[in-house]
Amino acid sequence: MIAFDRPATSGRGLEERNVLGGPLAACSREPLTGFFRDGCCRTGADDAGMHTVCAVMTKDFLEFTVQAGNDLVTPRPEWGFPGLVAGDRWCLCAARWREAAEAGRAPPVVLEATHEKTLAVVPLELLQRHAVPPR
Repeated sequence: MIAFDRPATSGRGLEERNVLGGPLAACSREPLTGFFRDGCCRTGADDAGMHTVCAVMTKDFLEFTVQAGNDLVTPRPEWGFPGLVAGDRWCLCAARWREAAEAGRAPPVVLEATHEKTLAVVPLELLQRHAVPPR
């Protein structure tokens, strides 16, 4: 069972940090997201796409990403992927989120659940302009 009320930790027991410098919060349980499918936007050596941005899906972004060749809408049961709809939270690739921002189609970001490694690809100021209010 995943503890969603506690900060995310790496496999080495180290606390993961968000872009604001605090503990990394969970992004989504329903649908279960994250490169490691643990609900958090953590990354590791095998995550070539750096799935570190916790975003709230919008219809506009979902259309954008399908057009860009990454269909996040169609369910893929063989991969345990339910398909996303507007309102779902999902860990996005940092580069794809930035590409969407540059096109004016970025979905809102949950800063507390966006991994600090995102800052290597996306400036904090850009993320903050698209931030959703904390819960």
